[in-house]
Amino acid sequence: MLKTQHPITEFDEDRSAILMPDPYSIGAETLIPARGVLCFFQDVIKDLCDEGKLKEIGHLSSEIGKNPVYIYGNGTDGVTVVHPGVGAPLAAAFLEELIANGVTRFIACGGAGVLDRSKAPGYPFILTSAIRDEGTSYHYLPPSREVKPHADAVRALEDACCEMGIEYQLGKSWTTDAIYRETKGKRKDRLEEGCLVVEMEAAAFFAVAQFREIKFGQIVYGGDLVHPDGWDGRRWHKRNADRRLMFELAVNAAMKL
Repeated sequence: MLKTQHPITEFDEDRSAILMPDPYSIGAETLIPARGVLCFFQDVIKDLCDEGKLKEIGHLSSEIGKNPVYIYGNGTDGVTVVHPGVGAPLAAAFLEELIANGVTRFIACGGAGVLDRSKAPGYPFILTSAIRDEGTSYHYLPPSREVKPHADAVRALEDACCEMGIEYQLGKSWTTDAIYRETKGKRKDRLEEGCLVVEMEAAAFFAVAQFREIKFGQIVYGGDLVHPDGWDGRRWHKRNADRRLMFELAVNAAMKL
């Protein structure tokens, strides 16, 4: 491991670690589907539970408490559904544990801040890369400016959108750990790099997926507006129909992997 001025750039190629993800951490009494959807919308998960469309089979755990693991569909032919938590470190840890339990093909669906006001609330973006402005990804891959999702997952998301007649845009995201440090200067730089949205997990997801050699893709809908004139929430968390649509697109795409 090369010693550098900044510890975050000191990538260690050793694939083992003192603490490894537990292949029995979920505690499921049934086989877990190899396809997974990481859904950031707790309201959608609740609605699906109320409709009897999700079956709880176990849980992941953190100091926040138990995080249920569900099956959507029929047994191993269905899809594993989990809320991944918020923020790269927790989301990456939950992803690691799901991989250890046999889930190897993932689609994540969530929301993101929009950097360009011309994009309406609810507009879907299929992520093609993410700027690594967070810390977790640097423990999985050597330092680089960006990290990409799996091409098969991007293709599956495009196919799902086309089949459902949904307009979308391919693009780059800015992944950051610090929502209260999205400055005017950084926004300008990220726009110049081609970023369309900003969120907190994609770069870490893509890095973990590459390190563990599994397939991963992500779709987000445009939520709040991150603009120099001032932040506008645009009722991003009240867009129930858009959030349900993102879940349906993610399931459709996951079934193609």
